Amino acid sequence: MSSADLSRPFLERLYALVADARAIVDLRGGGDRPKIADRITAEDLVAVQTLSVTVPASVALDILEGPLGARLSGLLHAIPRDINMVDADADADVVADGSPADQAWHLLCDQYGVDWVIAGKLLARKRPRLLPVYDKVVRCALGRPRPSFWLALHAALREDGAALHRRLLELRRVAGVPETVSALRVCDVAVGMGHRAEGHACPR
Repeated sequence: MSSADLSRPFLERLYALVADARAIVDLRGGGDRPKIADRITAEDLVAVQTLSVTVPASVALDILEGPLGARLSGLLHAIPRDINMVDADADADVVADGSPADQAWHLLCDQYGVDWVIAGKLLARKRPRLLPVYDKVVRCALGRPRPSFWLALHAALREDGAALHRRLLELRRVAGVPETVSALRVCDVAVGMGHRAEGHACPR
């Protein structure tokens, strides 16, 4: 997606929420630590529960001890963990349809009781610099950009010489948030908390 393809309302809404980030709190990472970066752990499953989602017990067991976990590990191994979304190639192969990240998302969504929100939050936990949270609050705030939220956000972060990315880093600095917290996590919180503060009753 080129910058010319980027929806102006999407970009303007994103900037408005980031500029009004009233609650840079509860910013957590850790799922991409080298020893566990390529597998989903019990710690990851517990962590996503703090984000108001629960992985069904049968799926969690398959992830931790079964073939599903092995398949996901193979895909995670192919997803870079040392790159920020803004620095991904302009064609965004790492988040495009058919990429290992996209395959992992679809594999999770294919599991009984796992929806697009749960799948997205698990993958965001594992690749906090590259994959954003996209849940019902973010969808309510920013809509359903085409061809995908990942590609739309990638384009937005690179727009105007990466101005939005720099803004997120400045927010992190002013809020006193550790540099280990990625720009994407700052964006997640700014959008989600900012949208809720506006009093929206997001669809469930």
